[in-house]
Amino acid sequence: MAISGAGARRRGAFCSLFAVAAATFPLESASAIGPNWPTEVVATYKLAFAGFDVGAYQFNAHFNNGTYDAQAHAKVSAFFGAFKWAGNFSGKGALEPSGLRPAAFEMSYKKKKKFVSVKIGFAGRAVTAVALVPNKPPSPDTIKLKPENLKNVFDPMAAMISISDANPSDACNRVIPVFDGKARYDLHFTFKGREPLTERRPSGQPKELIVCRVKYVPIAGHKPKDFTDPWIDYNNIEFALRAVPRAGIYVPYRVTIPSPIGNAVMTANTINITSANNQQIALTQ
Repeated sequence: MAISGAGARRRGAFCSLFAVAAATFPLESASAIGPNWPTEVVATYKLAFAGFDVGAYQFNAHFNNGTYDAQAHAKVSAFFGAFKWAGNFSGKGALEPSGLRPAAFEMSYKKKKKFVSVKIGFAGRAVTAVALVPNKPPSPDTIKLKPENLKNVFDPMAAMISISDANPSDACNRVIPVFDGKARYDLHFTFKGREPLTERRPSGQPKELIVCRVKYVPIAGHKPKDFTDPWIDYNNIEFALRAVPRAGIYVPYRVTIPSPIGNAVMTANTINITSANNQQIALTQ
């Protein structure tokens, strides 16, 4: 069956968003980063769409002497191989008592013969440099970015790390500012509920997920028409977190992106944590 141009674009955009879900749905640093912060986190996630496995996401971060250095890789193959997408992400910055401070971010992905890259540089807590390949001018109907849109924001990788520093008494209920190199948006987190969790191998950590409802609110760098009768339910994205008290952090367990043609779901497969005292914590789902 032939795929229309519009349908292909929608499917491509959906899978691209799905593949980077872990990096683009953050929680703001809500508590001071203390001495018990882990030295390493290595995680693998399964990607599924409409109940079918379509790919994997791998994340690796090191924390040392008040700094962080993280890399991630995502790979998606969907619609019986008609759509293939592979992306790499990296970020570095500082871990300060007041929270996370990003310094640099880079993302690149390949879709068929198309190559795209994004680089973001920071000074203080503001974006100071953006490099895009290809560097196409925005269309006339794009909401223009303003200087104030680039202050006090997370890049996607810094956002991925900051999620682990959620407030134990209230892991949801906050508004998060994000800039991904093109678009500036807010993520409105609210508490949705709790659900039990089963493990293949006991980890000694609480067997419960804290589920947050997330609303994606575009600010700038987007086209308004993309949010008129959208094909993604931007008001009901779901983000489930798991507490790891022995490491003093939360880890993202599941991200769900709803759409009329099926849900995209990213679920943790394995998460290995090296705590500050060199204790090994293995979470196997």
